[in-house]
Amino acid sequence: MRCVWLADETDTAGWRREARALLRAGVSPHEVSWGVAGALGDAPAAGPLRACEPSPGLFDAAPPSDDEVPAGTPAAVPAPRVPASFLTLADSALLHRDAGRFALLYRLLWRLQREPGLRGDPLDADWLAAQALAQAVHRDQHKMRAFVRFHERPTPEGPQYVAWFEPEHHTLASQAGFFQRRFARMRWAIFTPDTSIAWDGHRLHHGGPDRREEIPTDDATQALWLTYYASIFNPARLKLATMAQHMPRKYWHNLPEARLIAPLAAAAAQRAEAMVKRPGTVPHRRRAVCVEPAHPSRGVMPAASADPLAALAIVHAHIQACTACAHGRQATQAVAGEGAPGAALMLVGEQPGDQEDLQGRAFVGPAGQLLDRALAEAGIAREAVYLTNAVKHFGFTLRGTRRLHKTPGQQEVLACSRWLEEEIALVQPTRLLALGATAARALLGVTVSVSASRGGPPRRRPQDGREVHVTWHPAALLRMPPDERERAWARWVADLRTAASESSVAR
Repeated sequence: MRCVWLADETDTAGWRREARALLRAGVSPHEVSWGVAGALGDAPAAGPLRACEPSPGLFDAAPPSDDEVPAGTPAAVPAPRVPASFLTLADSALLHRDAGRFALLYRLLWRLQREPGLRGDPLDADWLAAQALAQAVHRDQHKMRAFVRFHERPTPEGPQYVAWFEPEHHTLASQAGFFQRRFARMRWAIFTPDTSIAWDGHRLHHGGPDRREEIPTDDATQALWLTYYASIFNPARLKLATMAQHMPRKYWHNLPEARLIAPLAAAAAQRAEAMVKRPGTVPHRRRAVCVEPAHPSRGVMPAASADPLAALAIVHAHIQACTACAHGRQATQAVAGEGAPGAALMLVGEQPGDQEDLQGRAFVGPAGQLLDRALAEAGIAREAVYLTNAVKHFGFTLRGTRRLHKTPGQQEVLACSRWLEEEIALVQPTRLLALGATAARALLGVTVSVSASRGGPPRRRPQDGREVHVTWHPAALLRMPPDERERAWARWVADLRTAASESSVAR
């Protein structure tokens, strides 16, 4: 009997290393006994594992190399070849608490070298057993992500958020990366009966178990969580059986909200009846009513504001107050156009970017810097044109601390259309240059293919018959591969030069 001792219950790398060595030495599964070095004191009193228990001091000796094959061992076999799906399956199944998992997976590995059709047999007992282990581990990992509850604990270094969880299997280390990414900015620790893991804001620390009594249970974070849980409880959709299926009762003693389930469930019928009797709410408009823009032709502009520059300032003030779309309620500030009234050429982009949102100016971020270079190469002074966007607020989605650009939809373009029309009416440009598809759609009222329209004859605006040239947005060039951007650059500059020359803007 050949004994193999792994460093701990989650020593998957050690299992892979030993399994490869055993296969190369031609050791069959029934000749191997697997054990965990840290669990020697808990080994059974009888059986093959106890029969080959190592003598004291064995762990201090260097393990035999792959070339030191015991006498009587069959000739070495070629390096094992297994499908990637088996390695993925093994990584999960090895985290199960089943003591026979090491032997089961080595038996599968052994058979895969001799039975090519084994991987496609859906009824093989060993395959089914390994898949059942992996599925149980996956469920346990999901429950850990769903049911870990942190509590604030004061420490000399500042608050630390600690949690106690009782996993069914050895899944804590495998989920450390999830909690590290999700709570990257706070110091936290998760303790289990077997082990613990902590994040100090820079690196992970693996440690031993802690006692459940050492974890605080009452803090401000918990009170806030209970208030939130009670507020989102919907008595009309209460299904206790389904709740128990997705949130098994064995986890309840570690969940603060579990204490609320019974009273909330008891009052569910009464609360649902009150909801039915309550008068219906009046639905709000999907698009909020914006401040009515001031325009001289409507007779609402102050007499002293007949100057177009002053009129633009008033329009820009109205734009700052607008919350007609989700972008307006999310952004730091509105970004109106900039340039002098009477500019012969107006460049219209899609929407402000991150830097534009922070600085309150159009085209000052990476795309704006690229546009400045192109304008200079085309012989166009930035101050000679009017720069604006079809949408006046920055739309974004959060990815950690980063604000990633979110393309505006039809609702956002429609909400800002009145402000774009005000700017055109006050600036009175000879020609318009749409930078990108969103700007082209806002100006022309129809969806336009930039690749098909750029370089072609200008289109006519249905509102006033002004000519509209179409070209790429500078952000599109930034996203191109370097070689493609180099080829597109000359064509883009030519588009700017053409629109400027026909508007008498070029120097």
